[in-house]
Amino acid sequence: MTTTPTDPAGPGTVVPEVEGTPPVAPERERDLAQLGLAAALVVIGAYTVYDASTLVVGFADPVGPKAFPYVIGSVLVGLGVLLGLAALRGDVPTPEDGEDVDLSQRSDWLTVAKLVGVLVLTIATVGWLGWAVSGAILFAGATWSLGSRTYVRDILIGAVLAVGSWYGFYVGLGIPLTPGVLDGIL
Repeated sequence: MTTTPTDPAGPGTVVPEVEGTPPVAPERERDLAQLGLAAALVVIGAYTVYDASTLVVGFADPVGPKAFPYVIGSVLVGLGVLLGLAALRGDVPTPEDGEDVDLSQRSDWLTVAKLVGVLVLTIATVGWLGWAVSGAILFAGATWSLGSRTYVRDILIGAVLAVGSWYGFYVGLGIPLTPGVLDGIL
């Protein structure tokens, strides 16, 4: 194997070299996920620009609330087009050398199911139990589903995070979250 700067595949490309034959460029592959993401970016950006054009603004400031969605939508369309061109050209992202994810392993669907169950439980109980209790269950349940076995510590940290975020929303932002069973205590 040698590297030649005149390879059609680009500088630094390693291609097998057989004596007496010119080097052959490796065939470039297209990443369908990149093309799908590019299409989604273009569609979302175009819809954002369209939706911004339907805004009715009551004041005459030229840089009013319409400017921000126009900029965001235009940037999304531009990035989608650039990503699509790169994907069609055959640019495929390469994993970093320090990547520690083993792509040959199967997905852990049990962990995903546990996380979904904890989220569904939180959604179902937040109105009755309130955010402080449901949030503590959410935080502690997420750590349990991801493999933690220090239950008491996880419940205590979850309770502190839930109560802290409840007060952060209620006092800091003025957004009342439901106290649920702790009404009158919080």
